[in-house]
Amino acid sequence: MPADPLHSAGTPQRSTTSQPTSGSGASAIEVRRSSRRRRTVSAYREGDRTVVLIPARMSEAEEQRWVSVMLDKLAAQESKRVLGDTELSERAQRLSAQYFDGRARPASVRWVTNQNTRWGSCTPSEGSIRLSHRLQGMPEYVVDYVLLHELAHLLVPGHGPRFWRLLESYPRTERAKGYLEGVVAADRLPHLPTVRGE
Repeated sequence: MPADPLHSAGTPQRSTTSQPTSGSGASAIEVRRSSRRRRTVSAYREGDRTVVLIPARMSEAEEQRWVSVMLDKLAAQESKRVLGDTELSERAQRLSAQYFDGRARPASVRWVTNQNTRWGSCTPSEGSIRLSHRLQGMPEYVVDYVLLHELAHLLVPGHGPRFWRLLESYPRTERAKGYLEGVVAADRLPHLPTVRGE
């Protein structure tokens, strides 16, 4: 996604790169300071990197606060975006190339509405992967994890040690599993009836 032309920063005065905070969906964060930028802060994804554009005069504490705010905003925008089947298939190919050296080659990847107890499924003999429509709107790292999980089944059918070793290369495996466990737990909580007038 290109930089927001309404918030173009001009030539950066200083640029720093750091590891992601717990809320980011990218592998690195680059902060670019600009003397031409007065008040606005903006951010965008550039491959696996998140670029945050800030005014040069900001303190380190303000920088940290704004980086956190912008990472949350980007994550919220991305979670609203729904991928179509074609985009989902392209995403699976990119993930296979990045994490499995392109060895997992699905014949088809698509959303389905008949999986209410599973997040995804794979039929290795057909090379088909299906993801539950319930994943739509969840953070991208969660969808990526489920795609990688199913792609791994094209290489290893069961859930043995070899299977989990394949997923170790994805740095957000544990976080994504925790997110999905939280969704399942929340669905099991009793829903209190609302009282009129509250």
